[in-house]
Amino acid sequence: MPPVPPAARPPTVARLRRSRISVIWLIPVVALAIAGWLGLRTVRDQGPIVTLQFNGADGLVAGQTRVRHKAVELGQVESISLTDDMAHVLVRMRMTREATPYLTNQARFWVVRPRLSSGSLAGIETLVSGSYIEMDPGGRDGEAKTNFVGLEQPPGVRSGEPGRTFVLKADRIGSLGPGAPVFYRDVTVGEVLGYDLGEGVGPVTIRVFVRAPFDGFVRAGSVFWNASGLSVQVGAGGVRVELASLQAVLNGGVAFSNPREGTDLASADEVFTLYSSNSEAVAAGYTNRLSFVTYFTSPVRGLAAGSAVEFLGIQVGTVREVRLVIDDASGTARVRVGFEVQPERIVSTDQSRDDPLEVARKMVRNGLRAQTKTASYLTGQLVLAVDFVQGAAPAELVVDGKDWVLPSLGGGLDNILAAVSGISAKLDRLPIEQIASNLNVTLRSAAGAMGSIQELVRKTDAGLTPALKRLPEIAQALQEASVRAGRTFASIEGSYGQSSQFSRELERAMTQVGDTARSIRILADYLDRHPEALVRGRGGVTDAR
Repeated sequence: MPPVPPAARPPTVARLRRSRISVIWLIPVVALAIAGWLGLRTVRDQGPIVTLQFNGADGLVAGQTRVRHKAVELGQVESISLTDDMAHVLVRMRMTREATPYLTNQARFWVVRPRLSSGSLAGIETLVSGSYIEMDPGGRDGEAKTNFVGLEQPPGVRSGEPGRTFVLKADRIGSLGPGAPVFYRDVTVGEVLGYDLGEGVGPVTIRVFVRAPFDGFVRAGSVFWNASGLSVQVGAGGVRVELASLQAVLNGGVAFSNPREGTDLASADEVFTLYSSNSEAVAAGYTNRLSFVTYFTSPVRGLAAGSAVEFLGIQVGTVREVRLVIDDASGTARVRVGFEVQPERIVSTDQSRDDPLEVARKMVRNGLRAQTKTASYLTGQLVLAVDFVQGAAPAELVVDGKDWVLPSLGGGLDNILAAVSGISAKLDRLPIEQIASNLNVTLRSAAGAMGSIQELVRKTDAGLTPALKRLPEIAQALQEASVRAGRTFASIEGSYGQSSQFSRELERAMTQVGDTARSIRILADYLDRHPEALVRGRGGVTDAR
């Protein structure tokens, strides 16, 4: 059968089938599911609302400022408002679920801003990112809490940082403040946490933190001293400048050392004394002390508590006190100087270690005396010198309670000036005008005597000049007479012989004549050179021959 042509086929009828659910509705359903999931997640991750109280809200913005710990976000500021009295700012923060277990009374909050602290710039990253609130969680074992008072300054020690805290006692703190460094051998090992004045009548309590493992260097025998700023000391050793570091100059500092070995490890919160200087701390390291007292009736300006006590130029102790004592009965006054001697500074050659009191008595009998000496003529500072004095008056060591009274002598620049003043007073008492008047009379008498002597010499010279001029002629005549006598002696010798008595007598006579002529010639030459010898004598003239 032949195929039917397309035109002969019956038409096909198309039927539309409608879907009950449209695909477009999937979009809002998915969006709703996502929103629900996000909402559920937000509700699940949300923590409680925490309220902080600050003095100000500088740098804080609601809806933007974050709460962080170690750069991890733990919450966000939701609102900022003032208290009813408008004295403080209340900051409401929504915390995360991770932070909830740490919201206890051990948690701390503060605002991180750019600040200069401990000689360094902290929080510099906030110049770009803005200020944020830092949380120090503390521990989980505290009591749950949602209202906190924020810290105005970052704490010195964060929770979980290894190390130990110690307590220092001082009369004054100088430039110390929170964040000041703690040094050990010029290495920064910790920082000052803060201080407490207490009732204001006792010492200042200072808390310091030493990080591990450096806290193991703090021993029971350690000494702490204030290393704040620049220390310039002018004394017997010259000018000495002490500078711990530039950081200590800017913000103060505390240093410590271990003068004695073998001491036990210091426990946490152990109390130490904070000394004002390194020298005072070193002196405090000597535990054995002998207490002495001496008295002065001369000025002791420049001697004060803390001054050195020297024995033969070597420091052996320190001055404890300087007080003025007035005796009402006699109406006299003297200065009482109490000082301590540390025997550990002295090496004894006698290992038997005799009684120190008996040794001190022997030394006093040998001339040991206390006196003040000038350590610096620039500042007038004095030291108490304990030295042996040659020819000192006999004295004995006296025991007054717990103090040993050492005899003293004057000394120092004031005593030198007093001696000069005494000499000046004695010179003032001398009859200077009378002495000058008598001296003028004596000089006038001497001048008259010299005039008389000159006149006598002149007259003598005038009277002796003719005689002096004839002395050479006389000597020449004697010489010629001697020659003639010699000739005559020769002729007589031929007549009487050389062995006759007459010849011998004549020979002696001629010898004497020759000697006389020679003496006259010598006298004439001498008087020609020194005519004043006729008045002064030969002993007053030096012969230039």
